[in-house]
Amino acid sequence: MNTTEILAYVQQHPAGKVKLAIADIDGVLRGKYISSEKFASVVKGKLGFCDVTLGWDVGDIVYDNVDFTGWHTGYPDALVKIDLATFRKIPWENDIPFFLGEFVTENDQPVYACPRQLLQKIILDATQNGFIPYFSQEFEWFNFTETPDSAQQKNYRDLAPITPGMFGYSILRSALKNEFMTNLFELLVKFDIPVEGLHTETGPGVYEAAIKYAGALQAADQAILFKTSVKEIAYKHGIMATFMAKINENLPGCSGHVHQSLWDAAGNNNLFYDEKDPQFMSDTMKSYIAGQLYCLPHILPMIAPTVNSYKRLVEGAWAPTTLTWGIDNRTVALRALPGNSKATRLETRVVGSDTNPYLALAACLAAGLYGVKNKLPLNKKNTIGNGYKDTSNGVLPQNLHAATQEMKNSPIAKELFGDLFVAHFTQTREWEWRQYAKAVTDWELKRYFEII
Repeated sequence: MNTTEILAYVQQHPAGKVKLAIADIDGVLRGKYISSEKFASVVKGKLGFCDVTLGWDVGDIVYDNVDFTGWHTGYPDALVKIDLATFRKIPWENDIPFFLGEFVTENDQPVYACPRQLLQKIILDATQNGFIPYFSQEFEWFNFTETPDSAQQKNYRDLAPITPGMFGYSILRSALKNEFMTNLFELLVKFDIPVEGLHTETGPGVYEAAIKYAGALQAADQAILFKTSVKEIAYKHGIMATFMAKINENLPGCSGHVHQSLWDAAGNNNLFYDEKDPQFMSDTMKSYIAGQLYCLPHILPMIAPTVNSYKRLVEGAWAPTTLTWGIDNRTVALRALPGNSKATRLETRVVGSDTNPYLALAACLAAGLYGVKNKLPLNKKNTIGNGYKDTSNGVLPQNLHAATQEMKNSPIAKELFGDLFVAHFTQTREWEWRQYAKAVTDWELKRYFEII
């Protein structure tokens, strides 16, 4: 639809309202309904939106350590610009119109704390260097036969999965809750989130979905909308979906792998592919991989952003722990998938399902471009076999605190994303670690209550 058609649809919809959303630093969509009349008055300008959405955590507790906003600023309204290109109709809400927005200044400049704006900054860097980045993100997640009330009453323990047992790629289990799975596929596609594949993954009640690749910004929009849409559709089936990276120490974690490639400015040629190379990998792809290998320790909190993220990054659990790359190897951090001119790509396997897609894609793209622009050679030999045993290039930081301190003090991170963003983002991760550090866990009670 063009702008005229979109505005006409909004005005003619019988609901008389529009749904808007912006992404906070954790990738949680924060939004509201506004009237069609209000929409018409702000669509070509800006909308006021309380800037606390970039100044609090996932539990709506305000940060006490960030400069961007706080009690010291009085939490004023920030300005949100609606992106008409994100127009969608919500099929499970009577096709009401939906739009994403982003934070901007009075003169339409990016706000440094806005995740969507950060990704656009990195994309602009790519296009100015002659590249069009194509990305996609795939997700694994758990589904439980619970409601928000029942889960809270159970203290989020002993929840009932929608199907029992470890049964990945199961035709049988996909028939057991087929109405939910079918509804997911059909409604997501209608909501302009093109799902290429949907199947059960190993673990009780675990699904995995692959989203069709697109330009990097569109791919991130699709990914962030996918997570919220899955949860909303699940609600209608009496199901709760969670994208936590690790729900249980005895079960596999949930990934959010990012697939990526660089194409020429016309979007016709995959610059990762080289038919003359023995591995069909171009020098551009090799430098892109080298850039990510080099930068991963400096950007890790952007692709492993929570305390829980690091419970997934353990040996032998289908998630990487070492700074490694390999060809079609699922034990390494960076899985190269060279094939033909259309499909050759890189899969970054460190990324968990708990990520903010805007930040995860920005981190992957910026790190890869760093390697390309600096013509980094791929000196690290590809890992054949068990990547967990290959520590020759180093290992990933093992918790959020260590990863955050490395990023906070990294000149590489500041070069990639800017001093202001790095300061703000690492402050939010330090806050997250502080909340965890003061909590008394079930593990501590079981271990120490009687014996100590």
